[in-house]
Amino acid sequence: MKEMLLKGRRDGFTLLEIFVALAVLGIALLVITRLFSANLRAITVSEDYIVAVTRAESRLRELLDDNDLKEKDWNEDAGGGYSIDASVKESLKKRTENLPYKLFEIAVSVHWKRWSRDKSVTLSTMKMAKKVL
Repeated sequence: MKEMLLKGRRDGFTLLEIFVALAVLGIALLVITRLFSANLRAITVSEDYIVAVTRAESRLRELLDDNDLKEKDWNEDAGGGYSIDASVKESLKKRTENLPYKLFEIAVSVHWKRWSRDKSVTLSTMKMAKKVL
């Protein structure tokens, strides 16, 4: 009969085993929650970069479509916490002075702030334009 009582006590979980299982479960849930929050932060950052690159590309296309391109620098507030700096500069003047074309270097930078950090994206390209004689 003593053997039956001892055997019956070993069939269940002890309180210590339950606490260890709950601790392991809690740690696993904490890790999973941290992974999800890190993913949400990464999604927010990638959305910011997508918006910034889209705005920069749009402004760059406008400048490339301009047939009367001249040297200039300017900045503007693009709304939503974004600002745009654009620059058009004539490049390689000495090498192109005898040619009927000018070479322009165009750079567009988009700046914004996220979580107290300044972020920016810069797109640049070059365009040849006919000289006005």
